[in-house]
Amino acid sequence: MERRDIEIFLTLAEELHFGRTAERLHVSTARVSQTIRKLERRIGAALFERTSRRVGLTPIGRRLDEDLRPAHERIVEGIDRAIAAGRGIDGELRVGFIGTAVGQFLHRVAAAFHGLHPACHVRVLEARYSDFLDLLRADEADLVLVPVTVAEPDLTTSAVLFQEPTVLAVSARHPFARRESVALDDLARDKVLRPRSFPDYIDEGLVPRRTPAGRPIERGPEFGTVQEMLSLIGAGQGMFPVPAHAARFDTRPDIAYVPIRDGLPRERRFVWRTAAETHRIRVFTQVARDVVARSENPLQG
Repeated sequence: MERRDIEIFLTLAEELHFGRTAERLHVSTARVSQTIRKLERRIGAALFERTSRRVGLTPIGRRLDEDLRPAHERIVEGIDRAIAAGRGIDGELRVGFIGTAVGQFLHRVAAAFHGLHPACHVRVLEARYSDFLDLLRADEADLVLVPVTVAEPDLTTSAVLFQEPTVLAVSARHPFARRESVALDDLARDKVLRPRSFPDYIDEGLVPRRTPAGRPIERGPEFGTVQEMLSLIGAGQGMFPVPAHAARFDTRPDIAYVPIRDGLPRERRFVWRTAAETHRIRVFTQVARDVVARSENPLQG
């Protein structure tokens, strides 16, 4: 089994989506499909269950993933360490973030990275909802840790680094503020804010246009920053689903955070310009994965 075949299998096992796997590895969807069929012929059993709506691992595929992944990660880490030792890592790495607690997490990653590569300075900077794509394209940030799924032809996204539940941020005077929890269907009962300048597919990934019951979700005013969003909510001009850490790090007397019973987890991924990918970026993302692996809750240390 060639290394590229292993990479394609392991990436598909993470993404469970042929298109996203092809985008991450910069190959065609046909190449991914051909590789999986070749592996399945060699093994003599299906590795993935495919339907028109989903892709999932078979029991044999899951076992192969569990067997291959640790060994593959050790190989990649060993190669990266050898490259780092041979080339050295210096200069500056600019890492952006969205969300209050996420900056603290990135400072922990930066400290771990600096301990391994003291000649490289990491600058952690805050990005806004409205401009994180522009920061990357203007070369003002090397990579950004984002809470949304990005699918842009000139950008590369990492695998999911970690995820957390969502809660609904509402005005403290809102009827929902007295509830123990809400459901996604409740989003149709008031206006939901919209991040400014987001492509439609990113916006709909955060807040769908309709509830699970098919009721339309009315969109309210736009915001560009976390503080702008909170001020609009506190003024009673709308509500917005936010990562659960906001209930701890963004407390305000005019806002209540209500758990969403059936809300989708908010996933965090790194995104960077494909043409500007460097060894520094690859090593930093690996250090971030190591920090997450050692943390029971990455946003609480």
